[in-house]
Amino acid sequence: MRRANRLFDIVEYLRRAKRVVTAQELAREMEVSVRTVYRDIADLQASRVPVEGEAGIGYMMRSGYELPPLMFTEDEIEALVFGARMVRAWGDAAFTGAADAAVAKIRAVLPDRLERIAETTRLTVAPRRTDPKDGYSRHLTPVRRAIRDRRILAIDYEALTGDRTHRKVRPLGLAFFGPFWMLAAWCELRGDFRTFRIERIRSLKVSEETFRDEKGKTMEDFLARPGEDCYADARERMPAAAAK
Repeated sequence: MRRANRLFDIVEYLRRAKRVVTAQELAREMEVSVRTVYRDIADLQASRVPVEGEAGIGYMMRSGYELPPLMFTEDEIEALVFGARMVRAWGDAAFTGAADAAVAKIRAVLPDRLERIAETTRLTVAPRRTDPKDGYSRHLTPVRRAIRDRRILAIDYEALTGDRTHRKVRPLGLAFFGPFWMLAAWCELRGDFRTFRIERIRSLKVSEETFRDEKGKTMEDFLARPGEDCYADARERMPAAAAK
């Protein structure tokens, strides 16, 4: 089983790399000897996996190759089930349905032993402490989709101080700090990055206006701000304050 997993890992590594990868690099990643990599590559090629290249030069996966269905390890099964339970407890209805459907598809192809692990795992998630009818639940779906579709949001936001502002923002990403979801955005009102607690959004409209990446206004720029944790300030302001 360990070797089978390694063969899949080699294929996946080559697919992601999209370049020539040496046997030495693969050996380091797989924590095996170079000779073992040579043997594994030979077996993959014999099985008609389109790995191109040769010893001493390197290897590359031919574009367009799709992996056959993979078997999961016990830890992977528990991680997937736990993730689905987390989404069910703290996600919106659309997210919950998608997570349940994904787990159902995975369980449908599991052997009995792993199916039992999926059914009996004791990794649980604390129930939500927020009201399902609050803004957190109502706005999470449109915010997620606006991030994906790169659509401008018009929001009425109420800080914990009681101050209310109307904002036009570029939604960039979401982070979960249970029990709160935080939206990272470029705020046109402030001309800078801001973070907003989803449940503090009193009204929201997804506009037809889309946005493109601009230097200094992207999620990568937000994440690269000074400090080790770009969300640290947002967390420190919870629940005492909100975006200003």
